[in-house]
Amino acid sequence: MSETLVDVPTNQLYEFPVEEDMQLGVSIGLALSGYTPISIFARWNFLLLASNQLINHLDKLSLLTPGHLPPKVIIRTGIGSSSPLHPGPQHTGDFMEAFKLMAERINFVRLERAEQIVPAYTEAVSRDDGISTVLVEISDKLSD
Repeated sequence: MSETLVDVPTNQLYEFPVEEDMQLGVSIGLALSGYTPISIFARWNFLLLASNQLINHLDKLSLLTPGHLPPKVIIRTGIGSSSPLHPGPQHTGDFMEAFKLMAERINFVRLERAEQIVPAYTEAVSRDDGISTVLVEISDKLSD
């Protein structure tokens, strides 16, 4: 996904080691410090490794800080393309419906068409209700 970030200033990009739980934890910490981070997990299968932070922390921030509007994190993830070369089962999982059942205060958005991308990000960034957003890019659909 790095080719989609070429216009983002390098001082706004942070590269993490392969440590998904820590990555989302740091993103939550940045949000608590007043930033609106966009945390990228290339595939749903990798975001699974951060499900502790997603479900037990980010989704519960409003319960953990009553009386305060919780900060938001925008999470970008995707479902890998199955053609022209299938990347294997660790890159093509779609767990959105299962996570929607677990997360009561996170907005999940499926991006199937290129024209959905900018409006979805604009809405996620401009929310003022403390709701975080997971944007799920469907590679096979976006390339149509």
